This record gives sequence, structure tokens and C-alpha cells, in this order.
Amino acid sequence: MGETVTVSSRGRITLPSALRKRLDLKAGDILTLEDRGSEIVLKPNVAGHYSDEEIAVWDKADRLSDRERARILATL
Repeated sequence: MGETVTVSSRGRITLPSALRKRLDLKAGDILTLEDRGSEIVLKPNVAGHYSDEEIAVWDKADRLSDRERARILATL
């Protein structure tokens, strides 16, 4: 599916309504932009599809221990 959009003077584009509906994009949704040389790819950000509780569990699992934090800070 090829669509044409125009870049505004402020660097903004408007995604076509049919595309927004098909991808269930709403105001405030976050997209990830990938620069692929001669292409720009926009993808819905998957983090927006997880609950706050799921994200909190991941954040807790990713926390550094005091020992790990001290080791890293000592290298700075």
C-alpha cells in the first residue's frame, strides 16, 4: 500500500485515516521511527501494548544490585 503524505514546515506528517484505523492508532500513541538509508519506517511502539503491571515487573527485574551499581560507578 503506497500513500503520499506531505511534510509540513515544522516537519510534521499526517497519517492517512484509513491507516490509523487499520492499525488502531489513537492520539498520543507512540511510533518508533527507523532510518533505513533511503527509507523511513514507522512502527507502532509495542511498549504501549503492555499493562503498567507488566512493565513494573520488567523494571524490577532489570534493576541493578548495589554491588553491580558500585562496580559500574567505579569504572567512570
